[in-house]
Parts: sequence; structure tokens; C-alpha cells
Amino acid sequence: MSGLDDHGLDDPSRGPELARIIRQKKGLNLWYREIYQHYISVLSRCPHDGLAMELGSGGGFAQEVIPELMTADVLPYETVDLVFDACEMPFGDHSVRFLGMLNVFHHIPDVERFLAECQRCLKPGGRVLIVDQHPGWFSHWILKYAHHEPYQPDATTWSFPSSGPLSGANGALAWIVFMRDRELFQRRFPGLHVESLRPHTPLRYWLSGGLKSWTLLPAWLWKPASIFDHSLARLFPGAGSFMNIELVRRDDQ
Repeated sequence: MSGLDDHGLDDPSRGPELARIIRQKKGLNLWYREIYQHYISVLSRCPHDGLAMELGSGGGFAQEVIPELMTADVLPYETVDLVFDACEMPFGDHSVRFLGMLNVFHHIPDVERFLAECQRCLKPGGRVLIVDQHPGWFSHWILKYAHHEPYQPDATTWSFPSSGPLSGANGALAWIVFMRDRELFQRRFPGLHVESLRPHTPLRYWLSGGLKSWTLLPAWLWKPASIFDHSLARLFPGAGSFMNIELVRRDDQ
């Protein structure tokens, strides 16, 4: 199998390959399920009516865990319910109660347009859960020297030229917007409040091999590795390689 860092990242025909890797790699599958539990937790704090949507669903299986969740992607994967650009969401004003996204934010070339769409579409009290890369102790060096995606923590703007939905990226984008430039974010989007930001997963994702065919973390080691990973992130948040950013739509803006 060719690596998913080779040519063809933006080819929707690779959807079944992505789905197979996510399902067959035990550790990666369990990590996805862990993230989907975070979706469920945030959904429980959302209004009861309105659309619940995952953006950039790709080869994931969120809908199997959360049947009420609609799935969407900018690429026409056979497995998603809707195909659209997150910067132009086909929803009415104040019609969405939840948006979830896993490793998607850093691929959006114009996040200001995306965040403006979130501010427009979300119902008051509606929420967005962004799960994305965090430049932690380990991930900074992995993203800078070993990862195939662009990584520019010193970028002076939030946008980047897009070579394609998956091949275009800035792996530091979530950190830039919600940590480095937090005050700027709040000025530009007063209707969106950062309810929480929590780094997590220092090592497990990288040891699992992610969406590659290999793994350094066999299934029988996943549970003890998870205990260690959770403890490390709790004691030293700066070690986290990913982070959960929960945004809530204010009802006074």
C-alpha cells in the first residue's frame, strides 16, 4: 500500500483505503472512538433542536457511534451525507446546534470565512468541537521534520495557498488562531466564545502510525499506553500533540 503522504491525497477514490485503515488498526480505531465520545459530551451541552454535523468526515465512522450526526466533506466520498465547502455552508442562519471536526481545521485555507460561517449558522448556545494538532513537546518536532503536511507556527496570517483539500495545510493553524492569536480571534468573532481548550494525546497517535499502514503500538499495549498518555497530558498539558477546542455561540451577539 502506498503511504497516504504520497500523491493522490486529494483523490476521493482513496476513501475506502482511509476507512479500512481506521477500522483495521485497533489502536487508531479506539482513538477515533475516544474522540467521538468527546463529540457526545459536547452534544449534550447543545440545544436539543437543530442540525448536528461532522465536517471533514472522510473515512471516519462517527455516524455509527452517533446516529443523529450527519456527515460531510469537501471531497465527494461515497460514505458522506453531504458534500460542501465548510467556508460556504448550505444552512440557514441559526439552524445548526453542533459542528464537530477531527484533524480538519488545519486544512481549511481561509479559516476566517469558516469561523464567520460558524458564527452565522450556529443557534445561540450551539457549539463547535475542533479536534486538531497542538505543537507540543513531541509533536512540534514531528510536525516540523517528520510529517508530510506543511507546518508553519511562525505564519503571520491565518490563511495559506491551497494546493488541495488534504494536501494543503498548516499544522500549527489551530494553535495560531486559538492560543497565539486568541485576543484577535475574540475581536473578530465576538459571537464565538472559547469555552475550553484542552491539549491531549502526547504520544499514542504517533505511535499508532496514524493513517499509515504501520504501527509501533500493538493492540495489547493500547490500554496501558492510554493510561500513561492521559496521565502525562493531565500533568503536563504542554506535552499534548492534539487539543480539543470547544466554541459556543453567544446569544448576545
